[in-house]
Amino acid sequence: MPNIPQIPLNDGKAIPQLGFGVWQVPDDEAQPAVAAAIRSGYRLIDTAQGYDNEEGVGRAIAEAGIGRDQLFITSKLRNGAHEYDAARKAFDESLKKLGLDYLDMFLIHWPVPDQDKFADAWRALVALRNEGRIRSIGVSNFLPSHIDRIVAETGVKPVINQLELHPHYQQRDIRDYHARHDIKLECYSPLGSGAVLDNETIAEIAEKHGRSVSQIILRWELDQGLIVIPKSTHEERIAENIEVFDFALDDEDRRRIDALDDPENGKTGSFPETMNDLF
Repeated sequence: MPNIPQIPLNDGKAIPQLGFGVWQVPDDEAQPAVAAAIRSGYRLIDTAQGYDNEEGVGRAIAEAGIGRDQLFITSKLRNGAHEYDAARKAFDESLKKLGLDYLDMFLIHWPVPDQDKFADAWRALVALRNEGRIRSIGVSNFLPSHIDRIVAETGVKPVINQLELHPHYQQRDIRDYHARHDIKLECYSPLGSGAVLDNETIAEIAEKHGRSVSQIILRWELDQGLIVIPKSTHEERIAENIEVFDFALDDEDRRRIDALDDPENGKTGSFPETMNDLF
């Protein structure tokens, strides 16, 4: 079983560097997918209220046959529950669906700027952390200005910002900010929602190493100290994506992938500035 590195967080905790995500996985498919991931050696499982699959994830956790302390479970607050009391209630619902009595990490999923209540949601997460019901708290899809605001209003930094990040969208412009504030970056859609898998440059590097394209991309991200949460519902790909700790890219490989960044056109998902859907 792969020995996955642990990344230290600014609150003294640590998180596995490679985990398993379940975005766009229906609830009835989440259970077998997460079960396969745990069998393959994943210990970080990432879900969200907005994915509507926490119950399936919870069933897989309950049947995993390993100690709760060996797992790192993350969920995220839905956009329509940013008011303080609503955020606390929504968190309780997540625990019930997952069948757990605490979460290792809970994130605000999006800042939802038109609603302008993300600071209230952050206060709720801080309180839940102080009560011991969440071990670590963080954010997702936050811009530096959003982070500056919640820190100014609470004095508490997020441990992680979960962002879309992959070879076509490398988020170079905000990496220095996160490094200065010791906020780790966690990549969702680390394979570009499949858009990067057809890249000819990465295919050449994969052939050179006798590896799959997805393995090359994940290795490139891990080499930069990023946390990654690839998703699949296919057991063989789930297993393949964790087998990335027994080979190394060279400097030329990394330079070639670095050159694929396309900040203007590479993003596949929504933008934090304009994502205001409530779910």
